Amino acid sequence: MPMSMEEYEIGLSYTIMKMEQQNTNSKEGVEVLQQVPFEDEKLGNGQYTSKDYHLQSKIPSWMKGFAPASALTVHEESWCAYPNSRTGFLIICYQCPLFSKCSLTIDTVIRPDNGCSDNAHNLTSEQLAAREVEIIDIASQSRDYWSKAISAPNVDLTAFRSQRTSRGPLLKGWMDSCRPVMTTYKLVIMDAPIWGLGERLEDCIIAGERALFLACHRLCFAWIDEWYGMTLDQIQEMERQTDLLLKKTLKKPAKAGSKHDGKRKTLKEEIVAVGSCT
Repeated sequence: MPMSMEEYEIGLSYTIMKMEQQNTNSKEGVEVLQQVPFEDEKLGNGQYTSKDYHLQSKIPSWMKGFAPASALTVHEESWCAYPNSRTGFLIICYQCPLFSKCSLTIDTVIRPDNGCSDNAHNLTSEQLAAREVEIIDIASQSRDYWSKAISAPNVDLTAFRSQRTSRGPLLKGWMDSCRPVMTTYKLVIMDAPIWGLGERLEDCIIAGERALFLACHRLCFAWIDEWYGMTLDQIQEMERQTDLLLKKTLKKPAKAGSKHDGKRKTLKEEIVAVGSCT
């Protein structure tokens, strides 16, 4: 990523909030259940977040016979303490209990380098032997089924230049020449113990996560002029207001006095509108 680790913490939080707002409507989307501070001996001090992803349209057709989309929810729990974080997912399908056996864990380590760390997660020799490494370049133009399924925008970072930071475009070899630069290392572990379906489901979900990683980090840089210069306090207040906004959009109970005019606004405009009613 063409940014510092401190900038990344701000930028990624902003990007996730904006993507959640864009992908949430009255039938599907993201429901934030809890956001509280936590302390951990390994990760340190940070923020614990619990979310539910209500899925209606973003699953492949072959899965719908096993799991009707209207009944499929993915529950996420994350412990984020920069530069490290751990995220766990459980698939919950009320009409197909088999899917509740599936789990996905993502351990993230962030380092101020260009991807040269060979073992950022300090894996054992046995774990290293089983590991498959994939380098994801945010400047690549690759698009597949999952890019379309998650409605990933076609952002061309080889032609993008930030007006506020003068960073970009990201041309061939940018990871070696760009300053500042940092890398997010993600260890993805998928477990789907379902006979006859598990391996296919594991490949499917990991491919989906890859597309989501790529889309999210592309947009993080593409939206840099929107979040650059913001503080952590501002981001935390935006998270609180975004929680209210998502509850309203999903038609969940929110604080009294909220109102919505039914028109799509930008993330900042939506948050200001909700904040003015609290």
